Amino acid sequence: QVQVGETGGGLVQAGGSLRLSCTVSGGIVSDYVIMAWFRQRPGKEREFVAGIGRISGWTWYEESVKGRFSISRDYLQMNNLNPEDTAVYYCAAGRRPNSRIDTDYNYWGQGTQVTVSS
Repeated sequence: QVQVGETGGGLVQAGGSLRLSCTVSGGIVSDYVIMAWFRQRPGKEREFVAGIGRISGWTWYEESVKGRFSISRDYLQMNNLNPEDTAVYYCAAGRRPNSRIDTDYNYWGQGTQVTVSS
């Protein structure tokens, strides 16, 4: 059984940086081929942030975070944060390449809160 966990959330001032870590364990190689970060902002639906191919290392990003966020297989580096980035951030693993759709991801962490103050 694949298990996903996140760490690294917290409170940061606007313009600051945070690094969120994602740990995926268990299962077999074919259980997941992509990893991604999603977020749920207050009062909003959960939305895609960034994804990476587990083997290829190919990355894709939501438009508003391009140039500010960087995803690797182990973490999400977030720079130049602004209050609109305040959300619960989730790491997820799935099998559909390049997906931005949360239903394509089978395994989810519990989420970590990121709060950006103005």
